[in-house]
Amino acid sequence: MTDNYDVVIVGSGPAGYVAAIRAAQLGLKTACIEKWKNDAGKGVNGGTCLNVGCIPSKALLDSSYKYHEAKDALGVHGISTEGVTIDIAAMLNRKNKIIDQLTGGISGLFKANGVTALYGTGKLLAGKKVELTDNDGVVSIIEAANVILASGSIPIAIPVAAVDGDLILDSTGALEIGAVPKRLGVIGAGVIGLELGSVWNRLGSEVVLLEAMDDFLAIMDKGIAKESKKIFTKQGLDIRLGARVTGTEIKGREVEVTYKSADGSEHKQTFDKLIVCVGRRAFTDGLLAADSGVQLDDRGTVFVNEQCVTNAPGVYAIGDLVRGPMLAHKGSEEGVMVAEIIAGHKAQLNYDIVPNVIYTHPEVASVGLTEEQLKAAGESFNVGTFPFAASGRAMAANDTDGMVKIIAHADTDRILGCHIVGPSAADLVQQVAIAMEFGSSAEDLGMTVFGHPTLSETVHEAALAVNGAAIHMANRKRRK
Repeated sequence: MTDNYDVVIVGSGPAGYVAAIRAAQLGLKTACIEKWKNDAGKGVNGGTCLNVGCIPSKALLDSSYKYHEAKDALGVHGISTEGVTIDIAAMLNRKNKIIDQLTGGISGLFKANGVTALYGTGKLLAGKKVELTDNDGVVSIIEAANVILASGSIPIAIPVAAVDGDLILDSTGALEIGAVPKRLGVIGAGVIGLELGSVWNRLGSEVVLLEAMDDFLAIMDKGIAKESKKIFTKQGLDIRLGARVTGTEIKGREVEVTYKSADGSEHKQTFDKLIVCVGRRAFTDGLLAADSGVQLDDRGTVFVNEQCVTNAPGVYAIGDLVRGPMLAHKGSEEGVMVAEIIAGHKAQLNYDIVPNVIYTHPEVASVGLTEEQLKAAGESFNVGTFPFAASGRAMAANDTDGMVKIIAHADTDRILGCHIVGPSAADLVQQVAIAMEFGSSAEDLGMTVFGHPTLSETVHEAALAVNGAAIHMANRKRRK
């Protein structure tokens, strides 16, 4: 049996399902293939993000932070609590209900927009044909005028810490830990490692993060990374940099980890659970037939141009499958862009203004260029910072860790980057991203009226500080 569509999308994560909805809105006959199945064996949409990634991890982060607040942080407000406990099963059940609501919501959106949902595995063949092996094993061929590959990414496995789904877990398994481990090891102190480590640290685990790199959060602004590490260490996370894991051994119900520190000395540490979070890779397994015409780059991602066009005519690739940061919102916007290009519209994506967020507490967020990148490029710039400790709203909330940093070009004053560690950093950085999209200067942002008292005022003050005009702190001397 052969079906014909204007657009066939392989994968229904944030990149794929958004592309499918937008394509259908533009009048294109659209089908979306998804291999994910829930515990009942039913095909569900949403990919990694909704099922075992962004959404469930944030549910656990919020639940664990509320527990921490109730147990340890309400006394300053005059609120006394005793005997606060956490029901892990109830916490996980809440997380699963949220997943069901959101994945079901995508199914509803597909129906409302006329997207055909297909459940199974898709493989791209030559000539824009897609081989669908459905969840019952039935194989059919789908022909399409255009194909969008959006199969996402999976956790990177390392031989020295083979995941067994019991004591050694990947980021997916870490979302299903049924009891608080006394000692938790995390290999990797990046975004996922910090978020998962924070969850179980708040719930009572002794958490050690083993990071092979010597720099903490190397992709972030160094000043913000330094401040973040200080805050996380104060919270109880034991972050060990330059710690390269060389082996693991299961001993009864424990995991013994061997690692080398930066000076070459060998160490051993025993944990009750170990989470492996060393990054993710593009999921191309079984995706491409040998004659599909699609090429991979040296990192294993699908090679595309700025409009996400592959080497094969009429075939596009988006999201985690292609170059750039593995961020759900980046993939979603690529999905919209590609759908509009296929429909004959002009569309592009400004890759210079894609926010990046770590959902710890406080959050860490950034958009644009760092000081280090600008120095390497030989650009002249000015910096304005403002601490949350000087914010009346942050003081009222007893949430004063962190700061806002805004970087602007020394000659034009155009905002080049914003980097934040602090409460609501994810939302605050978006305000600056909007300003950057419209080419705003630091002076423009400084002249904007911000409500009082709000956390947003920290952004306002940092923008004023760029030009030595902050009101609620002493200004640094300007560069000559």
